[in-house]
Amino acid sequence: MQAIEITKPGGPEVLALTERPMPEPAHDQVVIKVAYAGVNRPDALQRAGLYNPPPGASDLPGLEAAGEVTAVGAGVTWPKIGDQVCALLPGGGYAEYVATPAAHCLPVPDGLDLKQAACLPETFFTVWSNVFMRGGLHAGERFLVHGGSSGIGTTAIQLAKVKGARVFVTAGSDEKCAACVALGAEQAINYRNDDFVEKMQAVGGADLILDMVGGPYIQRNLQALADDGRLVQIAFLQGPKVELNLVQMMTRRLTLTGSTLRPQSDLAKARIADQLREHVWPLLNAGRIAPVMDQEFTLTNAAAAHARMESSAHIGKIVLKIS
Repeated sequence: MQAIEITKPGGPEVLALTERPMPEPAHDQVVIKVAYAGVNRPDALQRAGLYNPPPGASDLPGLEAAGEVTAVGAGVTWPKIGDQVCALLPGGGYAEYVATPAAHCLPVPDGLDLKQAACLPETFFTVWSNVFMRGGLHAGERFLVHGGSSGIGTTAIQLAKVKGARVFVTAGSDEKCAACVALGAEQAINYRNDDFVEKMQAVGGADLILDMVGGPYIQRNLQALADDGRLVQIAFLQGPKVELNLVQMMTRRLTLTGSTLRPQSDLAKARIADQLREHVWPLLNAGRIAPVMDQEFTLTNAAAAHARMESSAHIGKIVLKIS
């Protein structure tokens, strides 16, 4: 099969077309003929040599895909051969075929095509597990998400809004801010022009913040939180190390937590999938939420897809068309 491999750590140019053996399903796994694969920040981090695959995972990039099941391993009762699914992957999505645990597959929602479905797993698993399972967001709470126009951000806005939260975002242009408001954000803060700490303090502070920036944002996030607020960290685009004054956390009863999805166990990911099937897929089936699409690239043009993502010019999800 054809696939895109990382020839060495570096920029988008190190991605190259290659041929690999077809995957075989292990126990509790399925093989999917990939129609589309989502492009995500962790793919770029892996390409740069900063995010190694977990033990046993494919060295090929790609953490989500949609397509048709072509083989099933022992112990699998669903999906069946011929079913169309989208799936969270341990790696290997930039290829014509990929193997993944059956429990990490979800049906293609009503009214969505395979291109749209390929945009769901990585962002919806991440947002649901961090904003709702870990962050405990409730209706009526003030929720701030940084990078509101990203795949994570556009997903978080919609899910938080439909669950009754008041949604605030940061974004880097007026165009991106407008897109976030159109999705349901109460207020979009252009961080190039305004201070999100001041804006959030003016409305009483955030009850929950979802952050992927890290670095200097961490201390500012604590200042932007309301008393008893929670900060959930999912990435560190501006660095993982920072000096904190813990007195503020103690006196205001703040919670700082976070997670990464890929290293979690298959069982933990299956539990997230179960919650998505119960709480989120009905919303997708009803058309109350939907993925926001940016651009489509061919598999052979994966380097351009990475360059687009790293430019931060995109709004929503970028996909590769595989077959």
